[in-house]
Amino acid sequence: MKIKKAVIPVAGKGTRFLPATKQIPKEMIPIINKPMIHYAVEEAILSGIEELVFVTSTGKTAIEDYFDRNLELENFLLKNGKEDYANLIKDIGTKIEIITVRQKEQLGLGHAINCAKHIIKDDAFAVILGDDLVLSEVPVTKQLMETSQANGGSSVIGVMEVPPSQTNKYGIIDGTLLKDSSKTYKMSKMIEKPEPEVAPTNLATPGRYILKQEIFEFLDKIPRGVGGEYQLTDAINMMAETNTVLAHVFDGDRFDTGSVNGYLNATVQFALRDPSLRETMLEICKRGIEEHG
Repeated sequence: MKIKKAVIPVAGKGTRFLPATKQIPKEMIPIINKPMIHYAVEEAILSGIEELVFVTSTGKTAIEDYFDRNLELENFLLKNGKEDYANLIKDIGTKIEIITVRQKEQLGLGHAINCAKHIIKDDAFAVILGDDLVLSEVPVTKQLMETSQANGGSSVIGVMEVPPSQTNKYGIIDGTLLKDSSKTYKMSKMIEKPEPEVAPTNLATPGRYILKQEIFEFLDKIPRGVGGEYQLTDAINMMAETNTVLAHVFDGDRFDTGSVNGYLNATVQFALRDPSLRETMLEICKRGIEEHG
């Protein structure tokens, strides 16, 4: 069955980016000339997603507005001979249907996804966390979709290898490789931030999922976990006891924009990989090192 829906939770307060996020949603802070959330939506579109659910909260209307049409600006650009810019600002919002639901209390990722249950209904769906941007030839969500379809429509968690010394920064999966596969595991459990000496693998979960609609049964059953929140990890572990859950090592370079340091790294790396900006960024970095190194 083709996966047509995706959920992107955007209800967080973005406190690591204060004071900017006092008025601007963190997701609208740009990397180069596109807001962070643009890259997540672009990934969904390129993966074949047709319907996108934003799980939002108070103060996030700028995200909805960004993906809406701005006819006044479009007409201004067209009148001034800037057709390329006009197409640029209207393009992203016309390629996918966007629905928003409110998460009235920030009670964890599991709770946020459960807020979309009435829209997802009986469909399998993708989850894309906007804090994690991935540069890859084939969009990560599409890679996971293909893995799911090749394995009877199973739920699939995207994973990446991390240095063993850093397992205590991530959710880490345990599992066994599928026969004739070097990248796809049958997951037995996921452990939140295990210390290196007890981590079962070095396969971390950075925020891409394909989930069957059965996940909602388990989201309704789990108690509050770490931090008094409903953890998606707990629901996935419960589901894995009776359902096949796969973990697939995706191809691509992941950038964590959830912190200022990660955001700066992503900005530099995205510029270096853009042919039109590479030389400029190299010169900026070189000059900065000479002056302050």
